[in-house]
Amino acid sequence: MRALTATLISLCLFVGAAGAQSSKEGANTMPKPEDVRAVAPALEAYAQKFVVGDLWKRPGLSSRDRSIVTVASLIARDQTVELPHYLTLALDNGVKPSEISEIITHLAFYTGWANAMNAIPAARDVFKSRNIGADQIPSASGPQLPLDEATEKQRTTRVGEQFGQITPSLVQYTTDALFRDLWLRPALAPRDRSLVTVSALIATGQVAQITYHLNRAMDNGLTSDEAGEVLGHLAFYAGWPNAFSAAPVVKDVIEKRSR
Repeated sequence: MRALTATLISLCLFVGAAGAQSSKEGANTMPKPEDVRAVAPALEAYAQKFVVGDLWKRPGLSSRDRSIVTVASLIARDQTVELPHYLTLALDNGVKPSEISEIITHLAFYTGWANAMNAIPAARDVFKSRNIGADQIPSASGPQLPLDEATEKQRTTRVGEQFGQITPSLVQYTTDALFRDLWLRPALAPRDRSLVTVSALIATGQVAQITYHLNRAMDNGLTSDEAGEVLGHLAFYAGWPNAFSAAPVVKDVIEKRSR
């Protein structure tokens, strides 16, 4: 574990240096509205009319949840240009620094280590600008949430029977790293952790994984109306094709749960 921590720290430093260089060159800076208008005035008009003027004001999903969905989508898709802006907005909307830290860590497992690492420079700079210190960031280890032994036993048995002979390492890491560790970290509530996961799956077109995780999200407290709003929100941040590809799966889960 210490070796892994040292490796992650060195990687963060490397990514941070690369991000700083990119920022100096102006290649990783969110364009201002006037810059967008100078190149694509219709894009700026759509942004003001639909994204700023309507989407973020819809009542079906709180501003805090919309921030979580947006940050998850940007990290999952490795879109770091807008990330500082939306991390700042997330803090303004009530997402805690500890929750942002956990979102980044969680997405390392669900969208790849590199995507999480690429989010580190933006989060580091936003935390620094807000005077957010180590006392507001969750530690690497500590007390965990209680494990639902019966549910986990069912999941372990099912996955083991399906894939244990083919990829025992995947089955073992899924149990040890994800469901008996990551998902039990208390700094991000299970409902929010599920929201992050579902948002990332939709944003990256991972349709096959949505059924299980959306059911888990709804077991953890996400409502059907909120699930529908997540799709509408992600249409803007991950594209209409990803939203519509996920829509039949979301519809199927909601309809089956309502019977």
